[in-house]
Amino acid sequence: MTSSSPHAHPDLDVQALDALFERAGLVRNRRGKTAGVTSRMRLERAEPEELTLPAPTPRLAPNGVQWLPVPGWEKTPWLWHGFSTRLGGLSRAYCADDASGELNLGFTASDDREIVIRNRQLLVEAVSGDPTTPLVSLRQIHSSLLVHATAADATREKPWKADGLMTDEPGILLGIQTADCIPVLVADRKRRVVAAFHAGWRGTVKRIVEAGVGRMRLEFGSKPENLVAAIGPGIGACCYSVGEEVFSEFESQFQYGRELFRLVDDYDAVHHKYPMLFLTQRAPGHSPIGPSLHLDLVEANRRQLLDAGLKPRSIKVVGGCTSCQREMFFSHRGSQGHAGRMMSVIGIRDKKE
Repeated sequence: MTSSSPHAHPDLDVQALDALFERAGLVRNRRGKTAGVTSRMRLERAEPEELTLPAPTPRLAPNGVQWLPVPGWEKTPWLWHGFSTRLGGLSRAYCADDASGELNLGFTASDDREIVIRNRQLLVEAVSGDPTTPLVSLRQIHSSLLVHATAADATREKPWKADGLMTDEPGILLGIQTADCIPVLVADRKRRVVAAFHAGWRGTVKRIVEAGVGRMRLEFGSKPENLVAAIGPGIGACCYSVGEEVFSEFESQFQYGRELFRLVDDYDAVHHKYPMLFLTQRAPGHSPIGPSLHLDLVEANRRQLLDAGLKPRSIKVVGGCTSCQREMFFSHRGSQGHAGRMMSVIGIRDKKE
């Protein structure tokens, strides 16, 4: 066999393959070992408190609704926007018997539909000043599907199945529901176009935000340098433990995917009090006991906005972790599935105003 044979230097072939994988943002699984174990050993470790996003102080509307504006966006007079909390409202499905009502904005099985409709009117009134302002929402399916919304969509008998809304029509509000997933609002300051995106981990892997900005450019002629974006409250990296399959999805789809994960020692009261009960003779990295993978969904969506062409200073992170700050937010994970929904809204003030 001559030195020119492709089999003469197998190590060189492997190195070339590794280089190709690296350029693609992938890692070759070596010698049949579990890829996740190898990957986890190379991740940074962090304490939950290091990753917690502090919640801002909500604004109290005259009707009792407490909501979060985006710092600096109030200077744009034509722009309606806001992120709801669970504070205020009429719902009693998710609060203690002696507590005041809450602002559940989702048509959940545990709440009364008429109460949710009234809660939505309260939020719309808090943000736009008029409870009759049309509100367009979606049946969210963790996709990358987008809808160009009009006022007629506010009265559809069945909402569109999608996870993104955009419009250049004044006088309506676009609404995205969340209870851990990340809400992202985008506005074009020059062309007066707005959009709202629902980004759970599946939608984020499918690039819902990046695709949405692309649609704004295609349909409305928006330029990234004229866009501003706000990432609202969602489950923080402090609380969002995920499995190896989620890690693999991000690592395969994004060159920076590994940078979105940390190894975090999740606090467990029993484990903390009786550590001897959890000793194991397995090698480090091979035991189910120990640090877990935590995903930073906020940073994942910030990176998509940057990749879509937005400037870093044009992106605001509002803050707040829905899971560990449940006095302010609904959390599906933190409440074991028994949770209401917040809503993030954005719109263009009527031209007559």
